[in-house]
Amino acid sequence: MNRAGAVPIVIRAAAEADLPAIAELYAHHVLTGTASFEVAPPTVGEMRRRHRDVLSHGLPYFVASFSDNGMDLAGYAYATAYRSRLAYRHTVEDSVYVDPGCVRRGAGRALLAAVIAVCETLGYRQMVAVIGGSDNAASISLHAALGFRHAGLLPAVGRKFDRWIDTVLMQRGLGPGASTPAP
Repeated sequence: MNRAGAVPIVIRAAAEADLPAIAELYAHHVLTGTASFEVAPPTVGEMRRRHRDVLSHGLPYFVASFSDNGMDLAGYAYATAYRSRLAYRHTVEDSVYVDPGCVRRGAGRALLAAVIAVCETLGYRQMVAVIGGSDNAASISLHAALGFRHAGLLPAVGRKFDRWIDTVLMQRGLGPGASTPAP
């Protein structure tokens, strides 16, 4: 514990052994919320494939823990290419999922900050957040606290839980952003 009595957050690279817990946490979000527009939780095998895909592109994939041994999953976050076309090659998209029992304890902020930092060192210039649900105040606030600005709203582009759901777009410059030519 630190001086304030809070358990420190441990951020580390996601490992193969984390994937069952990641799949379970993601399944919760798929089945109960609008952060993901998936309607059926992917299998552990599919989550393993997605994890490998992120790493194969040299992008970060982190987990957070509050435990001393770093094994109790508080959340996870990663970056992917924003789009596959060459002109988007300097832009990434972030994803952050936090265990409901760990919300508002700093795990999401620590995870997203770590993803941002790595993407900056990798030379990316923009990060986009595609947030499911304009009522997703926690994700919108998290992104705003880390320098993302509102970039757009796509009304009623998804349908889940028998209702139409918006997508909020937020964006943050990385490193020098668009102020200098990219390498």
